[in-house]
Amino acid sequence: MTKLFFKQGACSLAPHIVLEWIGKPYEAVRVTSGSPEILAVNPTGAVPVLQEDDGWVLTQAGAILEYLANKHPEAGLGGGDSIRARAETHKWSAFLTSDVHAAFWPVFMPDRYTTDPSDAAKAAVFDAAIAQVRKKFAILNDHMAGREWFLDGGRSVIDAYSFPMIRWARGKLPNGLTDYPHVQALHDRLAADQSVQTILAREAGK
Repeated sequence: MTKLFFKQGACSLAPHIVLEWIGKPYEAVRVTSGSPEILAVNPTGAVPVLQEDDGWVLTQAGAILEYLANKHPEAGLGGGDSIRARAETHKWSAFLTSDVHAAFWPVFMPDRYTTDPSDAAKAAVFDAAIAQVRKKFAILNDHMAGREWFLDGGRSVIDAYSFPMIRWARGKLPNGLTDYPHVQALHDRLAADQSVQTILAREAGK
């Protein structure tokens, strides 16, 4: 059975949702960052990690989501079959990984981005990171204007991938998603999904 190692609040929420959308049996394993259990399958100690029956292990959220979409084409989560549709899927996966997710690292751990241990220095890093997050969300908001889902092919792994980051923004940006109504609409659409609600409750231990 496919096994997903996840941590509450992390980007592992995305493949967790996708596995639920696919509807095939899987096992979800809760871990903590850097624990022996996660280090045994990923030397970086990070989630998500997907492990198949034969022991094959895949890391990195974007790669896992692409793999799941290709493994289960019947679920229709890949964003489309044309060359351009696949390129759009890859583009937005890369943007979420390299631009949006990366912008949050100094928000969560500002001390890693300065050699000055003072609170003022960490606050400056945090403020600069928030400014970067705002820029990325402005791009997301523009893209989502007049759209129901990220990709023209309908609901996809990219919508699931965006969801944890949208939740981070709701919690970390001073005004939440007020300035990004189209992103807020996507959040609400996903949050109303029964499978998403199931996963959120599971990850919260309910």
